[in-house]
Amino acid sequence: MADRRPFIAGNWKMHKTVPESVETARKLVSLVGGVSDADIMIAPTHVALAPVAEALAGSNVALGAQNLFWEREGAYTGEVSAPMLASAGCRYAIIGHSERRQYFGETDEKVNRRIRAALDGGLTPVFCVGESESEREAEKTFSVLDKQVSDGLKGFVADELSSLVLAYEPVWAIGTGKTASSAQAQEVHQFLRGLMAKKLGKDLAQSLRILYGGSVKPDNVAELMAMPDLDGALVGGASLKPEVFSEIVKFKRKQSS
Repeated sequence: MADRRPFIAGNWKMHKTVPESVETARKLVSLVGGVSDADIMIAPTHVALAPVAEALAGSNVALGAQNLFWEREGAYTGEVSAPMLASAGCRYAIIGHSERRQYFGETDEKVNRRIRAALDGGLTPVFCVGESESEREAEKTFSVLDKQVSDGLKGFVADELSSLVLAYEPVWAIGTGKTASSAQAQEVHQFLRGLMAKKLGKDLAQSLRILYGGSVKPDNVAELMAMPDLDGALVGGASLKPEVFSEIVKFKRKQSS
């Protein structure tokens, strides 16, 4: 993993009311308070961001948003901008998640604009890429990822992307119970790091954290994280239960004990 600091992120998707979100955040803080060797982030729904930020205040758990719009303000009913998210306490924003692409018409060009907006608004983008099951079966994984990365980061230079986090989430492994084997995940992460080196330089590629997302659980996280190019996890369903998510966060301690 070189000297890249592990990053474990929880995407709560469309789950939990505001009181449930606050309760879950408080419980998580109590469980992971002693963790100092990894960055931790949770992304509740937009309506819960500000109260969850209060629950996380002073802790080692950072707040993220699940999406953002590319304009700062304006007549865009239903949208939320990067400055608004930052003012609610967010440090991160998930961008280009496969569910946004699948259900809400998210294109690579829109992803590009959202990444720009996040960076301009002082947020760290967690940029998601991944192939569908049919694309993997057709052996198009690398070409799909190449296009998503190339178009998503079009117009950027390395200096602008020093904070970027990349997340590989094979669509076929999200919420399905299927998980890429550690070897499959490593193969793709290695490809992505090489792709970033080719496009934006070796220095950025070596410092870039690449997360794996796709049915990550306490019983498979250590094996996945043992791979040299896996730097963390973007966790979905397992992040909704603080006891389970904290086990994932503490994978290194379990592994070494």
